[in-house]
Amino acid sequence: MTDGHGRRGRGRGRGTKNGRKAELADRKQRILTHGTPSVTSGIADAIVTKVENVFFLTDQSGCVPIAPGHGLGLYFHDCRYLRGYEMLLGKEQPTVLAATTDDVGRGAVLELANPDLHLGRGRLIPRETVGIRWTRTLHGDTPGLDDVLELRNLGLEPITLPLTLMFDARFEDLFAVRGLFQQTLGKRHAPRWRGRSLTLSYDGRDHCRRSLAIAFSRAPQRRGRQTARFDIHLPPRRAVTLGVTLRIDERAATGSAGRVSARRRSTHQAAPHRALAKTPRTSIASDYPLLDAVLERSFADLRLLRSSISGEEYYAAGLPWFATLFGRDAAITAIQMLAYEPRIAEQTARLLAVYQAHDTDQWRDEQPGKILHSIRVGEMARLGLIPHTPYYGSVDATPLFLILIARHAMWTGDLSLFRELRDHVELALTWMTDGADSNGDGYIDYLSTSEHGLINQGWKDSGDAIVTASGKLASPPIALAEVQGYAFLARVLIADLYDRAGDPTRATTLRAEAEALRGRFERDFWLAKLGCYALALERDDRPLSVVTSNAGQVLWSHIAKPARARRVAKRLMEPDMFSGWGIRTLSTQARRFNPVGYHLGTVWPHDNALIATGFRHYGLDAEARRVFAALLRTAAFFRSYRLPEVFAGFSTAEFQAPVRFPVACHPQAWAAGSIPYLLSTLLGLEPDGFAGHLRVVRPTLPDGVDRLEVRNLPVGRSRLSIRFTRTKKHRIAVDLVSASGTVELVVEERT
Repeated sequence: MTDGHGRRGRGRGRGTKNGRKAELADRKQRILTHGTPSVTSGIADAIVTKVENVFFLTDQSGCVPIAPGHGLGLYFHDCRYLRGYEMLLGKEQPTVLAATTDDVGRGAVLELANPDLHLGRGRLIPRETVGIRWTRTLHGDTPGLDDVLELRNLGLEPITLPLTLMFDARFEDLFAVRGLFQQTLGKRHAPRWRGRSLTLSYDGRDHCRRSLAIAFSRAPQRRGRQTARFDIHLPPRRAVTLGVTLRIDERAATGSAGRVSARRRSTHQAAPHRALAKTPRTSIASDYPLLDAVLERSFADLRLLRSSISGEEYYAAGLPWFATLFGRDAAITAIQMLAYEPRIAEQTARLLAVYQAHDTDQWRDEQPGKILHSIRVGEMARLGLIPHTPYYGSVDATPLFLILIARHAMWTGDLSLFRELRDHVELALTWMTDGADSNGDGYIDYLSTSEHGLINQGWKDSGDAIVTASGKLASPPIALAEVQGYAFLARVLIADLYDRAGDPTRATTLRAEAEALRGRFERDFWLAKLGCYALALERDDRPLSVVTSNAGQVLWSHIAKPARARRVAKRLMEPDMFSGWGIRTLSTQARRFNPVGYHLGTVWPHDNALIATGFRHYGLDAEARRVFAALLRTAAFFRSYRLPEVFAGFSTAEFQAPVRFPVACHPQAWAAGSIPYLLSTLLGLEPDGFAGHLRVVRPTLPDGVDRLEVRNLPVGRSRLSIRFTRTKKHRIAVDLVSASGTVELVVEERT
């Protein structure tokens, strides 16, 4: 995903030949300057810690290089408060022995040692004489962190260890960190020392003073502008502790009254806090250690990414670039986690409703009924230099919002959320029918009206993601294949809720609209020669004859005819699309294929999870298991079994390990949700909370798993635990282990 901005020329006609050339040239320039997710160096090996709105990315030594050109640092409210934090022993960097984060990702522990330290005049501290235990804890209530350095003399002689801590604070807006904006906005003040404390501060043009206070538990022997030098005496076989605290502060700059609020200035007000009930979390236990380890990491990452706005919880999209509310990402992740955390789905839906558009604003690509793309709260957003306050350039968040509400109702057996948000549901449906169709062809399409809006507004939203067979950029308005599927599924599912709520007339209308859309879609998007659906329809309803993963997501929405769904699955599992690590976003045969292009040939875990779920819907179990196995194998190669946002599209034949995408977010919400979601799909879990039933339809176990137990699964008002066992006849036996409340388990072998 991106929320980068690009410049759109004003006053250029789209109906003339010269106007079209000018528009395309303008779009190409925007892609050159704004089409990448980041221009910083790689963050693939970063240690990531987070609590609430504070997060910190460091290298493997626990430090942040003073040198520019990276995305590491201490972040809060879309501002990088600290972009440099280094430790030197004498003139050398410490040797890293081990590094780990705690179970919830709020802290880290590192074990370091000294290299050979030549201190002059023949003095030498041999390597590994000093052990350093660096313990870090982040805080959200008083934003910042606490560092404790325990320095242990492992030798038999006393040592005086020269230790220097260096800091660099630039108070950069996140968009500037990503290279999407280069202008200097406010004024940095000179560092200020008071005793053991160093204060770094910045007055923004948004009338906000941002400061970072650094305090030490002992006075440094020497103080530089942004450095502290300690000469630490270590008796033999003894330890000495040095504490460092960093505290972030935001307040109105001099001349402005009051403390600065980091929340969006808006006429919409978030609902009061609704704390999640303390109920047992759904858990999985199997006889396959790799699966258990990947699931444990997935759930830990999702706990780390849980965030809130005015008390309503959601999953922030990903760190470091997208640590905020993204409509599309929040909805998809909440859908992925319905079997595990249905209450977050409820709160996410409410929060998306709070920010639903009610006005028309070209600057923000806003139209009544749309669900937001994303919201930002940093200096650039507060100054109005970017439209993310919030920004509405997402063409798929709105139908996903409806799908989320409907899926939540089926798991919980409760219409109260639908009734509460019914006006928002109607507004979203109206937008899908009227406001979303710019050219009257019956499809949801997009054409940005914002000077700093996104060129592409589906999930593949980088500037060069949507291309023609010749490799050119598609011409708007663009109607993406999977978005039409989302719209179809949204209508079908919401129709069921209207029926249950006593409005069969509205339900009938929605089902008729869905069937009419299905007919148009099969007529206009199917490409028999390619054996799959077109990526999209561009201007004048020209199909983009390119093989992409978008055709796979069409299956997730159930809009495809069964025979065509089978052809799509076969096509996507061919070597040009299936890398062995997963299904690529774009075929290797396409002219624009790039294995490290953000959406031009990479592999995205969430994309694969949705596609494989679609395979299961059409009875393609072997293909779904193959995708699951690929993702599981991939996770084994990443640090701590963490699936990143995206990885490169090289094949297993080219490299024996998946190739990292240098600036991919990790953790990333819908990547973390992919394995849990796809596992629930393979197990065949289909709830009917209204009837108090859990159907287990055509259950299958992942390769390598013979026994698996799902514990505390919520269905309606009940919770149940189920055991799956592979029998000697290679069938799957399903047994109810326990149940609280009234719930019926129904096992079906239908295709």
